[in-house]
Amino acid sequence: MFLILLSSILLIPVLMGWGKASEYVLDKFLIGVSGRSLSGIFTISILWTALSFFVPLNSHVEIATILIGLFFFFHGKIYKEFSCFSKKDFVLIAFISLIIIFCGSFYPFILDHFGYYVPTIKWLTEFGMVKGISNLDLTLGQMSIWHVFQAGFSNFSDPFLRMNSVLLIIYALYIIEKKSWIQLCFLPVLLLFCQSPSPDLPVIVFSVIILNEILEGNRSTAQLFVFSVFVFAIKPTMIWLPILSFLYSLFIIKSSSKIFVPGVLVIILFFTKNIWTFGYPVFPISIGDIGVSWKPNEKILETSSHFAIQKTYDMQYTYQEIEKFSFTDYICNWLFLHGIKSAINIFFVVSLIVFIIFSFIKKNRIISLICISILIKSILVILFSAQYRFFIDVFFVIFFVLFTGFFNQRRSIITFSVLSSVIVVFLTVPSLVQIYLPSFRLGNFMGKMETTQLYKPSAYSDLTFNSYKVGNLSFHVSERYPYNFSTKLPAISESYIFDDVKAGIFPQMQCEKNMRKGFIWKKLNLKEKTEAENVIISIKKSYPQNK
Repeated sequence: MFLILLSSILLIPVLMGWGKASEYVLDKFLIGVSGRSLSGIFTISILWTALSFFVPLNSHVEIATILIGLFFFFHGKIYKEFSCFSKKDFVLIAFISLIIIFCGSFYPFILDHFGYYVPTIKWLTEFGMVKGISNLDLTLGQMSIWHVFQAGFSNFSDPFLRMNSVLLIIYALYIIEKKSWIQLCFLPVLLLFCQSPSPDLPVIVFSVIILNEILEGNRSTAQLFVFSVFVFAIKPTMIWLPILSFLYSLFIIKSSSKIFVPGVLVIILFFTKNIWTFGYPVFPISIGDIGVSWKPNEKILETSSHFAIQKTYDMQYTYQEIEKFSFTDYICNWLFLHGIKSAINIFFVVSLIVFIIFSFIKKNRIISLICISILIKSILVILFSAQYRFFIDVFFVIFFVLFTGFFNQRRSIITFSVLSSVIVVFLTVPSLVQIYLPSFRLGNFMGKMETTQLYKPSAYSDLTFNSYKVGNLSFHVSERYPYNFSTKLPAISESYIFDDVKAGIFPQMQCEKNMRKGFIWKKLNLKEKTEAENVIISIKKSYPQNK
């Protein structure tokens, strides 16, 4: 807890300083402590994404960024903006921050933390943006901009990767500054994402903030659009937000087309990043082929696509069974899955129907645009992979629009206190989740509370690993563990080794002496096939055999 607090005390002024610096290029969009901090996040993320093509995001980059941020913070006397908070505000901020850093100090339990978030950050800090990294491990082809931002501060100012906790404190500052009390009701849910560098938390936070600014009639349309595109660049399932900002700018504010230029530049950077790491403009969709030599093998993409479809049905059906579904089966089997996923899916559909009816009754142009944007996103998600984690943001949007007039300060603080207490209990005593929500599988991965959390966040110890070589690629694989969150680079997950060998291919370095030159896939010759099969035999032998 103490180290998260120190990170917050250091990083918030740094972000505010960069927010001030960004005003020399972009007009002021959000004001106050939170506004400058959020602008700083945007500015640093974009700069580091461009920089990571050329250099790793190591301690040199971090030190320079911190010094520049602190210079603008003190030179511009930005610290005076804290005076806008009253004594009661500071008490509330302290109360909320204490809950956030306490919840943020628990062990990570989101599985992507181990298989995607941490490995991505390790690659970015050690090597930067690596061309064709998806050939090594397809998941790494995402390289979310949020992980670029997290990587740059992971060397010493936030080594435990709790930037999401810092962001939640900034979000609390925004809520109190703007007196948008209903958003306090969102914080307890977001506490479940603050132990990991999950991109789900920042996209929800930014999207609700932008939504609030639109509903309040913010006329800084260039900034609204570029921030919306930034959220999309963090996680493309947030496509509804740039659509909404575009429609709002065009039909409500009636802005000129030139206001979209900054947003278009961010989109170009996003597409360039994806083509560089994945081979196609949007991960993991193989659309927009420009013929780069490092794009993934078609069989691997097909396997990934089949897996995404199975995840839609919570892995309760095989791909072959899903292929035989009729249209009615597609809908009914998704709605009536076993476990909590069924309740979430049904609630999602009901919420959409209620929101459509509400929008029709209200006849408010902005609400109608929100409804259209959400429907477009929902249709795209359902067509691609209707996993609840891809549409969780829709619940926040609908709740915000429907109940914004109901939740005053008192009701919001009470709701926040009650729900936060529930989350704290679940995190502290994870066995309650396992008993009362057995279908919530993440509950099985929640670690127990430890007294050391009072000083530093809980983190799992490093894994042991084995080293192998196939062709010109020397690589490492975690021993008896499916992910590589602490394994020496280059590391490959077990599942991708099996998929590659099954497809008759294996990743290779484009330049054996320089890993930054990237990776391609290569068809296995007889010698390489033998080497790859020996790797699989070794992996299987490392697991205890049932007799």
